[in-house]
Amino acid sequence: MPAALAAYSIRLRARIRNRPGVLGSLATAIGTVGGNLMGIEMVATDGATVTRDLVVYCPSEARARDVESTARHVDGIEVLEVEDRTFALHRRGKLSIESKRPLRDRDDLAMAYTPGVARVCTAIAGDSRLAHRFTMKANTVAVVTDGTAVLGLGDIGPEAALPVMEGKAVLFKEFGGVDAVPVCLRVSGADELVETVRRLEPMFGGINLEDIAAPRCFEVEERLTDLLSIPVFHDDQHGTAVVALAALRNALKLVDKRLEDIRIVLSGAGAAGVAIAKIMLSAGAGDIVAVDRKGAIHAGREGLDPSKQWLADNTNQDRRSGGLQEVLAGADAFIGVSAPGLLSREDVEKMAEGSIVFALANPVPEVLPEEVEGVVAVMATGRSDYPNQINNVLCFPGIFRGALDAGATRITEGMKLAAADAIAAAVPPDELSTVEVVPSVFHPGVVGTVAEGVARAAAADGVVRAE
Repeated sequence: MPAALAAYSIRLRARIRNRPGVLGSLATAIGTVGGNLMGIEMVATDGATVTRDLVVYCPSEARARDVESTARHVDGIEVLEVEDRTFALHRRGKLSIESKRPLRDRDDLAMAYTPGVARVCTAIAGDSRLAHRFTMKANTVAVVTDGTAVLGLGDIGPEAALPVMEGKAVLFKEFGGVDAVPVCLRVSGADELVETVRRLEPMFGGINLEDIAAPRCFEVEERLTDLLSIPVFHDDQHGTAVVALAALRNALKLVDKRLEDIRIVLSGAGAAGVAIAKIMLSAGAGDIVAVDRKGAIHAGREGLDPSKQWLADNTNQDRRSGGLQEVLAGADAFIGVSAPGLLSREDVEKMAEGSIVFALANPVPEVLPEEVEGVVAVMATGRSDYPNQINNVLCFPGIFRGALDAGATRITEGMKLAAADAIAAAVPPDELSTVEVVPSVFHPGVVGTVAEGVARAAAADGVVRAE
């Protein structure tokens, strides 16, 4: 049975007859339909009954409905209220705007607003760089999407993308102390998207592109990087790539192999796949074979779009051909950013000894860890319910924290590599193991370490804004 998750949890308020065994019968009934009872809280009692709130994790929305239906049929139970805890968390949004400076008297008002504010405006009019020092621009990032590739849901539009962008903004603030504003745009193509973001530049210190479909995302990031004087970062590409490189570096230590010597098979040639290939090559990887639905990508294969043509020109130097299973045989590492269930245990058994498998398709990976237990040396997924979660939140808060603190004008390859090194180093040598090749997203030192490394790399790469 699939694991019960917080994402599908419900709060069930029930009036329970105050007799031995009734609450136990309810708990048993919940378990029989896949619910996992995580918490019980007493709300009220009148002697004859006790009203309680029960938090139940479920494997899916359908199972949550089964839990509710089952609870309603337990003798001695009256269900008063059922709340979807995920929807409740999103009610009226997850963000608010708060003042950083209290207005205690007329003097505060005179400095925060008129007439004092005019002095700051005049100074910025004389030197626009001062906006980075004296306005919210210094610590504010736009989380920009057109809603064309939201999670695994596809092109669902800007309104439906807003909950994800809000969530991203929450992560920026909670993990990196960066103020982030969701910007969900209704645009018809790359030109409108680029032009809209260009016009928004005055109020933001950085642009985080999110959930924009390939190949549009490549063009949009490249054009905005050239046009703007602030950092632009497409997290779906580079966030995944940075964390994957960090995890691979540590995994290779465990199997005593070097990045330069291994063969990597990369499943998925979209935004994340191309970015992973680029950062792996920058880090010294010597042999990468990228695979899409039509098989291995190699020089001479016809009908490739520009991003896949780049893969053809820069990877698979031996021109391997065939499907995923064919090119995977003998490979040292598999990195999947593609689709669920592509690999079997038999496929993975044909890899080289000490194999590393990063199955990052979400929510269902290319192969489940339990399916290859005992075969794979190091396994990672994109999920929080398995060890070694390759999670972008390890990357983007620290990258932008470092870029903003340094006054960076762009995100360079050196800054990404520095972020990957910092994430890898956040796992101490005595804690490195097959179930911990990346730190937890709640590791207290990750963001600061990444930010420091990124800031140093920005200075070394000469992309720091002159004050």
